[in-house]
Amino acid sequence: MSQLPKPDREHLRAKYPEMFEKPAAARLATPAMIVAALAIFIFGLVDLDFSPTKLVSGMSQLGWITLMMIPPDPGSSLLAYLSALGETLSIALLGTTIAAVVALPFSLLAARNIIPSGWLRFPVRRAFDSIRGVDTLIWALVWINVVGLGPFAGVLAIAVSDFGAFGKLFSEAIEAADRKQVEGIRASGGNALHEIRFGLMPQVLPVIAGQVLYFIESNTRSATIIGIVGAGGIGLQLAEQIRVLEWQKVSFLILMILVAVAAIDWISSKLRFAIIGQRAVA
Repeated sequence: MSQLPKPDREHLRAKYPEMFEKPAAARLATPAMIVAALAIFIFGLVDLDFSPTKLVSGMSQLGWITLMMIPPDPGSSLLAYLSALGETLSIALLGTTIAAVVALPFSLLAARNIIPSGWLRFPVRRAFDSIRGVDTLIWALVWINVVGLGPFAGVLAIAVSDFGAFGKLFSEAIEAADRKQVEGIRASGGNALHEIRFGLMPQVLPVIAGQVLYFIESNTRSATIIGIVGAGGIGLQLAEQIRVLEWQKVSFLILMILVAVAAIDWISSKLRFAIIGQRAVA
């Protein structure tokens, strides 16, 4: 078996000097970025008053709190906690559903293959960016001052926050759809609405459904957090028990949240795989 001739390095170096001799800026770019990142990290630790001594001394306090949490005990408030957990799940489900339903038509306006004009897409996309740039907790504080304390404010906070995220994700899914089905609808005499209804939607709806299921799971945790600031649900119960130092009840509430999130994660995973399987068969 014949061997390939060895490459002539000098010839290759003379022919392609840029491949063998990188400029100084290119060679120093990576070390400079590493040094800059390290400097920023150290500055952050100093500026934020990071203290290993405080961390070590606080571990004993953390251990004491952990011991006080054992065993988890709801006391006489089990029914109230179950009701609060159901309220949290309702906030997550209702807020996510409202956001998805409202965001879908607006996402069509942000998709390049639906609205070719950048002048029309630009304000819609920037609106999505602006809305999702504000955290759900901030929206909860806003809506609490608008409609008052309670789960209604939590639903509105999640709906508004997810509207911006869904608008971006849905528009990207629409832009990634295969154009062949749309062209087939057009060739058979369909109008623009037919192209969207029968050409685009059957392709993107499974993707959208998977995204909505994931957000329902994520928003269960978000609904717990916004409940702490007064938007109802189990988060409000958790904040109250932490305030009065009822650590056994706190641990029980945490376990309830973990079990609920795990169950929703399992259910949504099964549904997502079912949707993906139906899409593959189709």
